[in-house]
Amino acid sequence: MGEESLKKRKGEDKGREDTQSIQNHEPETMNLQKQANFFFSPFDPCVGLISGICMIVGTIIGSGIFVSPKSVLANVEAVGPCLTIWAACGVLATLGALCFAELGTMITKSGGEYPYLMEAFGPIPAFLFSWTSLLVTKPSSFAIICLSFAEYASAPFYPGCDPPQVVIKCLAAAAIVVITIVNSLSVKLGSYLQNFLTAAKMIIVTIIIVSGIVLLAKGKTENFKDSFKDSKISVSSISLAFYNGLWAYDGWNQLNYITEELKNPYRNLPLSIIIGIPLVTVCYVLINISYFTVMTSTELLQSQAVAVTFGDRVLYPASWIVPLFVVFSTLGSANGTCFTAGRLVYVAGREGHMLKVLSYISVKHLTPAPAIIFYGAIAIIYVIPGDIGTLINYFSFAVWIFYGLTVLALIVMRFTRKELRRPIRIPIIIPVTVTLVSILLVLAPIISAPELAYLYCILFILSGLIVYVLFVHLKFNWPQKISKPITMHLQMLLEVVPEEEVTQ
Repeated sequence: MGEESLKKRKGEDKGREDTQSIQNHEPETMNLQKQANFFFSPFDPCVGLISGICMIVGTIIGSGIFVSPKSVLANVEAVGPCLTIWAACGVLATLGALCFAELGTMITKSGGEYPYLMEAFGPIPAFLFSWTSLLVTKPSSFAIICLSFAEYASAPFYPGCDPPQVVIKCLAAAAIVVITIVNSLSVKLGSYLQNFLTAAKMIIVTIIIVSGIVLLAKGKTENFKDSFKDSKISVSSISLAFYNGLWAYDGWNQLNYITEELKNPYRNLPLSIIIGIPLVTVCYVLINISYFTVMTSTELLQSQAVAVTFGDRVLYPASWIVPLFVVFSTLGSANGTCFTAGRLVYVAGREGHMLKVLSYISVKHLTPAPAIIFYGAIAIIYVIPGDIGTLINYFSFAVWIFYGLTVLALIVMRFTRKELRRPIRIPIIIPVTVTLVSILLVLAPIISAPELAYLYCILFILSGLIVYVLFVHLKFNWPQKISKPITMHLQMLLEVVPEEEVTQ
């Protein structure tokens, strides 16, 4: 008995040593996740503070500030209110992002608004968000950015006339395919590409801002005299101006889609927001000031591409720099959108709200490849018939419905989920303000300029209820019989497996 007891004790000691050895060789990032009680993700947390700032700045600064700041001016019709709107949009984006920072550090799951709506209101609002985002807002945003890229990339080959629509759409589709492949192959590769393109776009931003400051120092201030004269100020005009300005700021919530891939998100998520969005705001205001140093309000409204007009007047004969770097800028914004939005598809699939294969992970690359490919395919469909103006109308209206609902979720959880740890706790007045502004932004265009596009968008969102009841709540057997062989073949083709098999 004594020998058996000794052997048993030695076996237990050996087991403890083996366990300790395994624990000692676990990746350091996984230990950090466990210590922080994170929702486990198969992705390596490889996005640090600099990459986080680049993700925000690179996604926000796309084509909008270079191509059509005239849309804000067209609604208020004066320089002073125009610059005020651009600054106010930056303040609103910062306040919204701070609300998302509290949500992101309280519920450390990727997928942006999806997990927050799930925790606060349950599966139905979360499903409607994923339904609308996956089929309307995210792919239409991706398509808008890539169409803008295609217009600038093709313009030098068609001097004096507009490029053919076939060329623009083919170039946009090619850009979507390339960006989708890059982000399917590697998280780090997508992050490095984002850093490079962000650096490239900051070069052209710096050139425009410095040129404007030099012109101001030389006394080019005549366009700023009586800057509020003849302005058109009303609730509807200000709301529509905000719509167009906030489109240029869209992307302020992108880091919440990759919370599980952030290094030390309790620190880096709020810091990236506090540094990144005010930096963008300052850049946007200074860029607009630079435009007004060389163009009157009338000239700016008549310009097809404001940055190109600025370059032709100030940078000649090096004006070709502007369209080149605007191409880099739009590619960076498209890459950032794809990098983050693929995570929403993945999280929705993980919760059973989308096809199960969309929640699978690439064995070789540890990326949500099926989700990213699905997202890219839907975006290509939007490129084929769509034009930029129509897509922006659909996008802006739908996205602010869910921004407001998500910030409202933060207010609700202050009272219903008091037990949740909140490393960041913002004053309650901030989410209340953002919620009220969101309601105004949703209702104002419907009241001031009603269009069928808004009705179609609401009907599409509500149609998600039918899909939810049939396929998620009732779980009919026949869709599963169809999806199982499709899932199996896609799994073999893409070499992907469920998350559980990756994490074992």
